[in-house]
Amino acid sequence: MSPLSEIRKYLESAAQSSLDDIYAIDPQSLTLMTVLVDGAEAPVAEHPVENLLLALKEPKVREFLEAVPREQVMLDISHELHELNRYLGEFRLLMVGRVSGQVLLVMRDTHAFSRHLLHVLNEGANLTALISNAPGVVYQAHMSRDGVMGFVYLSDACKPLLGEDAEVLVANPDIFLSLINEEDKAAYEKNVSESAHNLSVLNWTGRFWMQAWQDTKWINLRASPRKMPDNTVVWEGIMTNITQSRREQQAIRQSHEKLARLSAQLAQIKEKERLRIAQEVHDDLGGNLTAIRLGLSSIIKRLGPEQETLLSKAKQLEAIVDDTFEAAHRIASDLRPNVLELGIVAALEWQAAQFVEKIGIPCEFVCHQPELTVSTDHAITLFRICQEAMSNIAKYAKASYVKVTLAASADEIVMQVVDDGIGIAPVDRLKNNAFGISGMAERAVALAGQCKVHAGKQGGTIVTVTLPVQPVNIATALK
Repeated sequence: MSPLSEIRKYLESAAQSSLDDIYAIDPQSLTLMTVLVDGAEAPVAEHPVENLLLALKEPKVREFLEAVPREQVMLDISHELHELNRYLGEFRLLMVGRVSGQVLLVMRDTHAFSRHLLHVLNEGANLTALISNAPGVVYQAHMSRDGVMGFVYLSDACKPLLGEDAEVLVANPDIFLSLINEEDKAAYEKNVSESAHNLSVLNWTGRFWMQAWQDTKWINLRASPRKMPDNTVVWEGIMTNITQSRREQQAIRQSHEKLARLSAQLAQIKEKERLRIAQEVHDDLGGNLTAIRLGLSSIIKRLGPEQETLLSKAKQLEAIVDDTFEAAHRIASDLRPNVLELGIVAALEWQAAQFVEKIGIPCEFVCHQPELTVSTDHAITLFRICQEAMSNIAKYAKASYVKVTLAASADEIVMQVVDDGIGIAPVDRLKNNAFGISGMAERAVALAGQCKVHAGKQGGTIVTVTLPVQPVNIATALK
């Protein structure tokens, strides 16, 4: 049988797969409501999806689905569910809000290209003409029983995409491997091996070096495998050039990173402004209040018993000055805690004690190094992140125990804030008002570090902050 006949045979079988269609599922009862095939409603009974429903019924997945905000009109939850269940990585999942309730849409368009080709073929078009005009290289690959990979067929778009004639790559598949960037080659071989072993869809993206053009292309390979009677594996699929979209993604990511650094720099500027205001409150306002109090004390001493009314008013003013002095001291301490002057170990220990005193939840601080010498920026960042984490615990966690640990090596400083509360759901990170979590991350990014917030295996929430020992100049990093 010719390669084109093989491809047509594959297209005919692939186009009949129910997994290519769209499923509407009730996220509460996890029952299949509607099946759409090529945009038209189809009988539910003819589309069994037991494996999909079993994956959705896993406790962590179900918990996530129940926590998706109902006010969202439409939310792509694919990435979060892929993390919770590997099987769901085959699909794209959208939660759609309606007046009557939410609907979970599950879709996988692996064979959409196949159905499109067959649809046009049934209109009388020629398969060869279609493939030659496809948006990429249509190909058929073969892996022998001993794991040797080669091409059986490559469409005419091979030369414009890969810079080599199809006949050359069919005759010598090693040339194809030589085009792949060395850093991406291991991932390619791993993906091909897993696809062959599990008969799962091959979906891999990597960089190809085009010697003739002295340029790098990002190319996506997407193909479906079939096991042949002789136990070899055959793939049919398409290679597409995604260089433009990948570069746009990289530009967006770099823009986001720069914005994060800018936000972090603003946080550092804010801390410096806080320090300046705290010093002015302490020095100027505190000094003036002290002078007023001393003056009042002197006046009180000079007033005799016969001046009882004036004496009473003077003492009232003295009490007001004392209250104002305490308020100024509290404001200055909130702006820049004096305990930071004693070092980060003492500051975090004090913060844990304050948490116990004010919130009433036991909090243990552990640091096996009695003294840690860190920069001022490091100390402020660790202190503020710990402060925010404890504030979140007090507001949301319903915890009965909190543990703060601090450790340092020659290269990095690590702080963890762990509680035994209800934990953080993945959907909580999607909320529009999750400023506390993003603020903690931005503070860490400012020092070229990272802050991760995730649920613990035994429940509760874990906040992990990792900072490099050497300080980083954010202004330089922004350039």
